[in-house]
Amino acid sequence: MSYQPAVPDVIPRSWLLLIHQLPPEPAYLRVKVWRRLQSLGAVSLKNSVYALPARDDTREDFQWLLRAIVAEGGEATLVEARIVDGFTDQELEAMFQAARDADYQAIAEEARTLAGALDKSKRGKNPVPEAQNAVRRLRKRLAVTFALDFFGASGREVADGLVSALEARLAHKVPVPESAAPAATEGFKGRTWVTRQGVHVDRIACAWLIRRFVDQEATFKFVPGKNYKPAPGELRFDMFEAEFTHAGDRCSFEVMLERFGLGDPALAAIGELVHDIDLKDSKYEREETAGLAHMIIGLCASERGDDARIARGGQLLDYFYDYFRRKRG
Repeated sequence: MSYQPAVPDVIPRSWLLLIHQLPPEPAYLRVKVWRRLQSLGAVSLKNSVYALPARDDTREDFQWLLRAIVAEGGEATLVEARIVDGFTDQELEAMFQAARDADYQAIAEEARTLAGALDKSKRGKNPVPEAQNAVRRLRKRLAVTFALDFFGASGREVADGLVSALEARLAHKVPVPESAAPAATEGFKGRTWVTRQGVHVDRIACAWLIRRFVDQEATFKFVPGKNYKPAPGELRFDMFEAEFTHAGDRCSFEVMLERFGLGDPALAAIGELVHDIDLKDSKYEREETAGLAHMIIGLCASERGDDARIARGGQLLDYFYDYFRRKRG
């Protein structure tokens, strides 16, 4: 029998590390380099060591920055590594996701502020032209952030839903097509449901809702957060351009409840918990929210696999569903 080398379960990623040292003068150089690193989406590992995932475009970006540093009298080295001392691939990915989530959160907060200003606008004053300019700037920021979102940060759907709702509102369109007549669940049986890898509360809740109330034979497929092209017949949820995703200030779970006409008060209560955990806007402030949030955090910390997260998360939501049904009675 010939020897067959073991194939690792996970192929290590390649990372680009820019290690640099800047001269004390000119003083502006440090700020200039820092701003450029931010615009590239690089994350800081330690003083003067920045990382990007290894790709042709990121390599070229770092090479241009390296040349600029050297031209100003500094020193810089660009290396590619599969193992970065002190960090796992998952930890590095989480750093990139956290950086982009902060950007998405800032966009979402500005969108909420703008929506509130439109609600409170005085009669006789037309805020639309100024608001349209503000929304265009938000859309541009969202596009820039998405281009730097290498690992599919979870905040994109929230930010995009809020900005899209503002765009529709200012264009005097119906805000969300999902508010039309509920879809019959019979047309959604035995389907493949696609969502982003690394599921968290909204995707876990959506998967539970699908399998318990919509499609008991559902299969789930977990894909990268960017550039996925669905196969014929696949249904996407809680991801960009999905059939079921955030709409305005509603999370994907809330959108599904409306689309499928699931008016069960216990499901609505769970939707309020999921909303506040996912969107972080404290809209409902139910006393049970903190409990579910901590359970989901613990679940995701202990389970790396998406199937396991959905299975165990579904058990948690079964308990909450029974609790809310009894509480109502």
